[in-house]
Amino acid sequence: MLEALTRVGELISPCLDAPVWALPEPDLLSCLDTVQVLEQRLAAVRLALVREVDGRAVAGGHGASSTAVWLRDRLRVRAGTAREMASLAAALDAGPAVVADALGRGALTVEQARVIIDVLADLPTEVGPEVVDKAAQWLVDAAARHEPGVLRKLGERILIHVAPEVAERAEEAALRRAEERTYDRRHVTLSSPRADGQVRLTGRLDAESAAIIHAAIDPLCAPAGVGDDRSPGQRRADALTEVCRLALQTGQLPDNGGDRPQLVVTVDLDTLTRGVATGTLDTGEALTPATVRRLACDAGIVPAVLDGAGQVLDVGRQRRLFTGPLRRALVLRDRGCAFPGCDRPPRWTDGHHILHWSDGGETALANAVLLCRYHHRVIHRGEWQVRLAGDGMPEFLPPSWLDPTRHPAATSTTGAADGSSSASLPCASSRRRLTRRRRRRLHPCAASQRRSTARCDGRSTALSEGRRICFEPLQRCWW
Repeated sequence: MLEALTRVGELISPCLDAPVWALPEPDLLSCLDTVQVLEQRLAAVRLALVREVDGRAVAGGHGASSTAVWLRDRLRVRAGTAREMASLAAALDAGPAVVADALGRGALTVEQARVIIDVLADLPTEVGPEVVDKAAQWLVDAAARHEPGVLRKLGERILIHVAPEVAERAEEAALRRAEERTYDRRHVTLSSPRADGQVRLTGRLDAESAAIIHAAIDPLCAPAGVGDDRSPGQRRADALTEVCRLALQTGQLPDNGGDRPQLVVTVDLDTLTRGVATGTLDTGEALTPATVRRLACDAGIVPAVLDGAGQVLDVGRQRRLFTGPLRRALVLRDRGCAFPGCDRPPRWTDGHHILHWSDGGETALANAVLLCRYHHRVIHRGEWQVRLAGDGMPEFLPPSWLDPTRHPAATSTTGAADGSSSASLPCASSRRRLTRRRRRRLHPCAASQRRSTARCDGRSTALSEGRRICFEPLQRCWW
């Protein structure tokens, strides 16, 4: 055998120096197919050798803990590759001969052989060896036409083709086993914060649990208005956080150490007022001053007296800022997130102090506005500003890069002069341009203000003066 393999190696050597570029296309494709077949045949030989090494317990004799560990070191492959090699070698030896024979002829790839072995292993025990052999032959024949992924899908319903009399019962049992397996494997892991403050969230869910989470977060995964440039993954992360925040507000979660579930941020009052230092979560992670001030907008405030060493001397009663009649009045006025174009309902919003309470702002309707989590962050970044207009309704001042005049844009619940309820949304033609350019703040355009106005299709005449905002640098019309 060693002599034959040596000759194979010698025959391959001339191919390494052959001028591949000079091959006609038919010869090029034929050579590629031939190499593929030879590779699978040599893989079959290697698996047979691995099986014999495992049977003789060679690994133990060389001081290795397992055949996979020995293969990893001997062949210089990854541990996972070595484990897969040892597992497949044993499965081919114990499985129907038709699978090993097909791999030896090059009629199967190693990946296809792995799929077939897995499908056969999942067959119910009551079907008998005849059905197993029949299924193996059917899958080997199908492998000539399908790649491994499709082959695995076909294998899920193999009994319909080879044993229809037991297929329905076996399929139900397989589904039940799969549900139990996925349920047992469920887990969610939150890593410790990294140096950059990020936390990694990983896990697996069964189908039912995943459907519940999808149903909970899907309504919040849509973009929050035309200016929302978050990626789908970022919107899902924000939606999951919002659902958890809403659950914390219900007051129906189990107590944790005698306290209702809560997010605890510790910060010195002078520090919060000045806004120049960080806050600290009860888990030890630091938060930026901007984040602390945003959280304090609608937080439960617990005053505490500490000595010079930071020891607690006295703790007062919790006082939540926006509750009861004040919260209900905010909901009646703003009807949800008041930011132009946002449709988040009231339950997904926080009360925001227009003049922050740490700066002397009152917790009153005249100093408050409802904002969803995303737009709450937007306002605290400082580019957009919010104030109450003369009619007592919130209005938002866009950043200067969007509108050099910073003309106020009314909340979408205010309505335009013609009764329209889309007071902050672009007209249709401008909205299409905005979608294409949403990730680009400035887009120089040679078109004149006259052309920008014309693109509104005359709708600007239906609005009162001052309600229509045309931005020359961006060629957008906001309503």
